[in-house]
This record gives sequence, C-alpha cells and structure tokens, in this order.
Amino acid sequence: MGEWDELMLSSPSRRCVWVNGPIIVGAGPSGLAVAACLKEQGVPFVILERADCVASLWQNRTYDRLKLHLPKQFCQLPGLPFPDHYPDYPTKQQFVDYVVSYTVFNDIHPRFNQSVQSARFDRTSGLWRVRAAETGTRGAEVEYIGRWLVVATGENAERVVPEIAGLDAEFGGRGAHVADYKSGEKYAGKRVLVVGCGNSGMEVCLDLCDHNAFPAMVVRDSNAFEAGSRAPERSARQIDVRNGGIPPEMAASVARRQDSASPGMAGARERREIRIEEALCRPSRAQEHAGEDAGARDRRAGQDSIRRDKGGAAIKRFSHGKAEFVDGRELEIDSVIFATGYRSNVPQWLQESELFGKDGFPKMPFPNGWKGKSGLYAVGFTRRGLSGASSDAVRIAKDIGRVWKEETRQTKRLVACHRRCISQI
Repeated sequence: MGEWDELMLSSPSRRCVWVNGPIIVGAGPSGLAVAACLKEQGVPFVILERADCVASLWQNRTYDRLKLHLPKQFCQLPGLPFPDHYPDYPTKQQFVDYVVSYTVFNDIHPRFNQSVQSARFDRTSGLWRVRAAETGTRGAEVEYIGRWLVVATGENAERVVPEIAGLDAEFGGRGAHVADYKSGEKYAGKRVLVVGCGNSGMEVCLDLCDHNAFPAMVVRDSNAFEAGSRAPERSARQIDVRNGGIPPEMAASVARRQDSASPGMAGARERREIRIEEALCRPSRAQEHAGEDAGARDRRAGQDSIRRDKGGAAIKRFSHGKAEFVDGRELEIDSVIFATGYRSNVPQWLQESELFGKDGFPKMPFPNGWKGKSGLYAVGFTRRGLSGASSDAVRIAKDIGRVWKEETRQTKRLVACHRRCISQI
C-alpha cells in the first residue's frame, strides 16, 4: 500500500523518516485492528513493533494451557471472524494462528525490532516525532515523523514483580514471572508458591497439580469465583451486564446481599491440593474493574459455590528454601511463580500528560479514552479485552480517515531525510 519507502542518506545509523499517515506503536491485536481499519479507510500507516513477531505477548509470554477467557465472538478483530471450526474458547495456538492470519488477510507489514524510546509532539511543526532504536543491531536509531500517533502498546507491556527481600540473594533466584512459565512439567514433585489469584495464578496452580507438583497460592485480598457447574445458567453477556456494567462497589453490595440470603453460597472449600494462603498479591485489574470471567470458571475444578478467602499476612522475605510472612509464619518451598500481572509502559516513552495518566492508562474511562489532542489516539486500554480494543480501533480509523479524505491528497509516499535537516521534508 506504500505505507513507507525508505531512502538511506548520509548517516546510516541516524536517519529520519516521514510517515504519510499514522504512526502505530505496537503490533499486538489492538494495533493490528487499527491498521486493518485504516486499510479499509484507504489511509496509509507505519506500524512499529519492538519484538520480531505480531502478538508477541501471546506468542512469547503465555503458558501452554492458556485459552481465551471469553467466548470467541467477543474476541474477534474487525473484519474477520474466527473460523467456524474453532471451539467457543480457542486455545493459545489457535488465537495466535488467527492473529497471524488476520495480519496476512489485511496485508499488514509491521516494522519489527523497532523499540520506541520516546514520542513527543512538536508544536512548531504540528507533527509527532517518534524515536525508535533498532533492536538486534548496533543501536541504529530511526526518527519517524507524522501527523498522527496511535498508542497500541496495551495494558500488558511490562511484567510486574514485587520487590521482596532475599529473593535473589538468599532464596537463590528460583523465582519466575508467569510470563516465563510454559508448563508445570519441570516442577514435578516440587513445592511451588504461586503469588497472585487472578486468571493466570489459578490456571498455573491447576497446571502444577496436573504435573504432580505441590502448589500453594498466596493472595492478599478477598476473592470471589464461581464454579464451572454453574456456567450454563448465564451467558457471558448476562454476566457482563450484571457485574462489568455497574460500578464495582455496587456489584460488591449485591454480592453481600446474595451471601446473606444464601449462606451456603459463601461456604469455603479446599480446591484439590491447592492451599489458599494469606499474602501479597494486589488484585488484578480485571478483578478491580470488571465482573466475572466466564471462560475461566470451568477450569476451577472442585468448587461448587462462591468462595471467599480473606487475606491477612504479606510475605516479609524469602530465605533458603522458605517464604517468611510478616505474622511470623513460614512456608517451605522450592520455587516461586509471580502471577502478579503486567503494567502499561506508556509513561516511559510518551511525553504527554493530557490523554494518559501516570498509570499509563487514558484518564477518561471507556468509551471516551480513545482520542486525545494533536492527533494522539489510544487503543487497547479499555480494560474490556479485545472487544473494547476492536470498538476503539473502528472509531480511530474513522476519525483519521475523515480528516485524511478532507485534507490530504491520495498519494502514498515516504520521504526520508537526515534528522538534522528536517526542513528538507
């Protein structure tokens, strides 16, 4: 489509590239969705990705047993449904295959190994200047300059690992983030502490059990989850309306009333071999801002009621072969896996403070957080998964497409210039 046509000039390690269209940062599902929608609008673009593949989170930083946590109809990207033969909850590999097919279907060609270091709006020229370093090379830099910037790095750009004394020096560094976990095979026969009780923490514990490991889970706050035996009673849409569509405080109030009316629903049971300990983990963003995860419920075996396990003591430190809690308890373990989630990395590179807050998320909640000023857009930060990202992608492409058709000529060019000679553009 002629999104870019690079011309090398005098300094091969420092060059400047004019983008005749939006600069998209991130080639995950959100960035690809925007790219596909821009194609439909006839708008050229450049999409930058720091990894060497599309959907790098799914391809490189997820465990083998992962499945979509919502039915596939809620997770398809604009313009291409999932294949009919896919199950309701596609596997990790099926989703990766779908995203790769989506990229090919829409003829999208990301520029891989482009790690964005900074992005700022030049008020003098009215253009965005995005500086990227080419990974895997001798540090060659490219500065992309264009009228629009689409931030599509997502909610899960960087892993979160709490700083706990003794983890490296005394415990021996036998700790890993869930991003590095593939399966429980290498943990067979070992005592594994899983920190975190979100979807990843629950599924990792189940996987460890299936591989004959001995997991213990630690979680700081109260958690409620429902067994798969109740799943057929309500659809994912009903669940979202009941929980995700109302403020969390209101949902919690409704849950308390239900518990009072049916005390049996609040009874606690041990789940297989997994022990729920009190401890550290902050509840996941999904638990804070959304409702029940329909796809994960049927994988929480051994529960037939809502269970709440209230946390107490946090982890104080790790020492040789054990975790020590602030209340004095100790737990002997061989390894620890941190299912403590991810965070946005937008504040590290985007020099802007009106659209995004300090947490790396748009200040305005969905559906109003997709557009900022001066041609800045955000996609994949809705806290509503792929459905929210697709919705924002359509809005962004239509908004840019309208301006493009009104104010630009239908030419597709990319003019390279020396970064010290910006006046030559």
